[in-house]
Amino acid sequence: MATDVVIRPARAEDEREISELLRSVWSRVSEPGPERPAGAALFDERRPVEGFLVAERGRRIVGYITHAPASPLETNRHVRHIQGLAVLESARGSGVGQALVEAVCAAARAGGARRMNLRVLGHNGPAQQLYRRCGFTVVGVLPEEFLLDGVYVDDVWMSRSLSDPLEPAQP
Repeated sequence: MATDVVIRPARAEDEREISELLRSVWSRVSEPGPERPAGAALFDERRPVEGFLVAERGRRIVGYITHAPASPLETNRHVRHIQGLAVLESARGSGVGQALVEAVCAAARAGGARRMNLRVLGHNGPAQQLYRRCGFTVVGVLPEEFLLDGVYVDDVWMSRSLSDPLEPAQP
């Protein structure tokens, strides 16, 4: 696990560094949407700073995760949705991603959530492996949901209970 990394809530002044991180790792393997233009605002009404956690190594942000309510409905308030996760290439494989996922699940649980959901592209095997290690299971697949660079890609929906203790990860 990433013992030299501190996970903390994002602050408004982190926006530029998080945006740069996001632009540095953007690819069609993980993103169905267009690349963000340089200088575009990251924090907004849909993605408030309060929904972000960052992983810091030293004084440098090496990863982030963001989550939000799954919907605006009061009847769905107990469900959170991971909206984004990014880890610098140089920090991958060191436990940063897993630390971020576990931290966001703990934060959601502390806020009363019972379930965490996410969507991941079907061809993003490393992300799916990470989420499985963190206790997520596939709950549905939308076949050929995205057309990316001329190839149809599935949209995989994964979910995890936040009320049950996590079983030890399988190698």
